[in-house]
Formats: sequence, structure tokens, C-alpha cells
Amino acid sequence: MNASTSTNSDPHELDKFGDVAHRWWDPNSEFRPLHDINPARLAWIETHAGLKGKQVIDVGCGGGLLSEGMAALGAQVTGIDLSEKALAIARLHLYESGHAIDYRLVSAEVMAAEAAASADVVTCLEMLEHVPDPASTVAACAGMVKPGGQVFLSTLNRNPKSYLLAVLGAEYVLNLIPRGTHDYTRFLKPAELVRLCRNAGLDVLEIAGLHYNPFTREATMDSNTDINYLVRAQRNA
Repeated sequence: MNASTSTNSDPHELDKFGDVAHRWWDPNSEFRPLHDINPARLAWIETHAGLKGKQVIDVGCGGGLLSEGMAALGAQVTGIDLSEKALAIARLHLYESGHAIDYRLVSAEVMAAEAAASADVVTCLEMLEHVPDPASTVAACAGMVKPGGQVFLSTLNRNPKSYLLAVLGAEYVLNLIPRGTHDYTRFLKPAELVRLCRNAGLDVLEIAGLHYNPFTREATMDSNTDINYLVRAQRNA
């Protein structure tokens, strides 16, 4: 690790996603579910944040799928990640998309110190279940956003239904994603994530569920938080 990283990362997780980073923009690869759910979650963020002209930091941006979606809606996006391979793919894809995004190899914690209260919007989607200390990541997200700004988080609920569908079903039955992608013990219940937000000085405004049908490849936002869910929070003014 270099000076721009922190200990709140799992080398195994970074390697796992880095090894398949070259397939990030293939909608029929291991990242198919991300491609399928991205329009729904992007539309939800846009509805509440109005991204045009906003300064946005995308934490755990990976290959840039969400970052490019927000840039297409007019946001000024900085994408941060600790996977050099994923960032390389993200930067390469800019030549195809034509978007201007600032991708940086830096941890959320270091970014929060370097760019405190600088963003109108901070997003951190599908990442909290992959870090050793999600509380630290949530606190860093809160540190990056301006007072009154919004933070959007997503993760997986921890319950038998989630284990059955998101782990056994997705990884072992349907083979939608590689086996071992998720560690069920790292999933967060909504009440736990709400507590992390409040401890970080964020007021939780909304909790929404994300329903994904792997057969029709359609995703919709709803009120069912049993498996995938998102939290919208606002930094105390």
C-alpha cells in the first residue's frame, strides 16, 4: 500500500475484484447484476439529489459504472477506489464514453481528510459489505460531504432470506456472480447501518429496497429491504 491507502481494506477483496476488472464493462460478465441494477439506483439518486452541476465523490467506484452514469447526468465526479486494476479500466473506458471523471487511488478515510466537506453528494454502493470496518467508511463518507449534503449508501441485509438468495442462489445456483463474492457475516441489517450513519453525524432520510429479477434482468426500487437496500442520509447542517 502507498500513502494514499489505509488499513480499512481487505487485500483478498481487492485481489478478487482486481482479477476480473477487465470484464467490468461487459454486461454479460460477472458484473451483469451491477449493469442490471445501475439504472434503477442511478435514477433514485438523481431524483433526490439532482446531480447536474453537483460535486460528487463515488467511494469504491470500481470500474466506473455508477461514476459514468452520474457524469452523464451532469455531475462533476471524483471516483475513488483501492484497486489499481479497476481504476485502470475505469480510466480506459473514459476514452470510449468521453466523460471527464477524476479517478484516484485513495481510501475513503484519506480522501475525507484531504477533501473534507467538499462534496454535495457522496455515493458508496455495494462496498460496505467488502470492508473490515464499515463504520470507518460511513464516517469517512460523512466527512467528505458538505453540511446539508447527501450520502447514498447500499449494501445487503443480513437474514436467512438474504443468505438464501444473495449468496446460495446468486453464487451457487444461478452462477450470476463468482462463488465467494460475498461474506454473509459482513452483511448489515438496516438498523445497524442507520446506527452507523447517526454515529457519523448523518440524519437518515430514507431507506429503500432494491428488487432485482435475474431472469428478466429488471431492477426496481421498492419498500422491501429484505435483501438489497439503499440508505439516503444527510449531513447535519
